[in-house]
Amino acid sequence: MEINLIGIALAAFVGGLTTALLGWSEASAPWNWKKFSSSVIRSLVGAVAIAAAMDYSGATAPIIYLLAFLSGAGVEVGGNRIAGALRTK
Repeated sequence: MEINLIGIALAAFVGGLTTALLGWSEASAPWNWKKFSSSVIRSLVGAVAIAAAMDYSGATAPIIYLLAFLSGAGVEVGGNRIAGALRTK
């Protein structure tokens, strides 16, 4: 089965956006476009990196889309933690 790199990147991007939106809904704070835009950028960077890694690995299983989604979520959560730590120093 041919794995679509755009589909992998999209799954990773949506994973990142999902965690960003879930984080906002947990915080019960007003919407902040500045914070969300940084999440979008981190999700895009993560999506490109994950798609490139999947292409390099030669993965062929459909489960790769789920792994890309979860990886995108992890990139967003990790990036958010790092950004928060850098802001406080």
